[in-house]
Amino acid sequence: MKESRLLHFSSAVLIFLLCLACGKGEQAQTGYPEVAVHMAQAVKKDVPVEITTVGTVEAYRSITVAPLVTGQIQDISFREGQDVKKGDLLFTIDPSSFREELRKAEATLAKEQAQLKNYEAEAARYDFLMEKGAVSKSEYDKNKTSAAVQEAFVASCKAAVEDAKLKLTYCSVRAPIDGRAGAYQVNKGTVVTANSTSLVSLNQMVPVYVKFTVPEKWFPEIKKYNATGSLAVKASLSGYSEGEKDGKLEFIDNTVDPETGVIKLKALFPNADRFLWPGQFVNVSLWLTIEQGAVVVPAAAVQLAQDSKYVFVVGADKTVRRSPVVVDRLYGKEAVIAGGVKAGDLVVTDGHFKLREGFKVVAAQDSKKSR
Repeated sequence: MKESRLLHFSSAVLIFLLCLACGKGEQAQTGYPEVAVHMAQAVKKDVPVEITTVGTVEAYRSITVAPLVTGQIQDISFREGQDVKKGDLLFTIDPSSFREELRKAEATLAKEQAQLKNYEAEAARYDFLMEKGAVSKSEYDKNKTSAAVQEAFVASCKAAVEDAKLKLTYCSVRAPIDGRAGAYQVNKGTVVTANSTSLVSLNQMVPVYVKFTVPEKWFPEIKKYNATGSLAVKASLSGYSEGEKDGKLEFIDNTVDPETGVIKLKALFPNADRFLWPGQFVNVSLWLTIEQGAVVVPAAAVQLAQDSKYVFVVGADKTVRRSPVVVDRLYGKEAVIAGGVKAGDLVVTDGHFKLREGFKVVAAQDSKKSR
């Protein structure tokens, strides 16, 4: 009985060991287990060669409106933040004193014109008497000189009238440009000083400039490509999904800043929708040229090693190999590859931390379906 039990126990142990050996043999045959990852294909496409930096939006024209006469603000004819057209009335300065000056100037002119007529009539009589020899030459010359002096005085009075009229028109302060008004800098009742007091600022926002700087090392390339036509410039707001706005390079400064080693540039944007606002910081991309047929992969595929960069390339048998790559530059969410990957290669974009050289992979979505 004991021998029978011992035989059964030995058989069970033998079967267990055989199963264990078979399991190890099967694992040895299959290799590493498959790992679920996300993958994408390296492709060839036309990619711009660009310089990226940060810029500031600047009004196309910005003017601080100041009065041309001294006086008290009688009325304000616009709202803060309102769009105004060139010639629109903005402020009215009390015109009372200027009307009085005009009346006085006109009265003085009328008086002096009447006096001139008397001098002219007297001069005509002296002409007749001089022909008859009834007056001396000195009296004749004195009379003619008095008439000429009076004529000049009348001209001066006319100028005074025109000046008074001009000052009266200056009591109506009008917009010198189309633009958007800022905050009031004075209120009704404020006494303002000619050519001194700031009344309001106007910014022309259609179009607008974006000013930015780039390192001087890029200047030869910018000069080279700009010679063939205005370079394209893109501007976007950080964290805003509306996309980029298109502009053109308009200005390259004539000097490189010797302290910072940068050069100033400006781009002009149509800004019909007023998406760009003076004073904003924007991300700027200056396109130098278009590289034809560049090999690109998703930037997420590129991994960092201690002193290099690499990607996991998926072979035809779904086995991955680690391939060192040379990244020329980033463009948006893509990396432009200068070496190490060719168009058509399948690369891992997510799940790298689970991989080792020689692991087999399966597409993550396929893995979910099989479950």
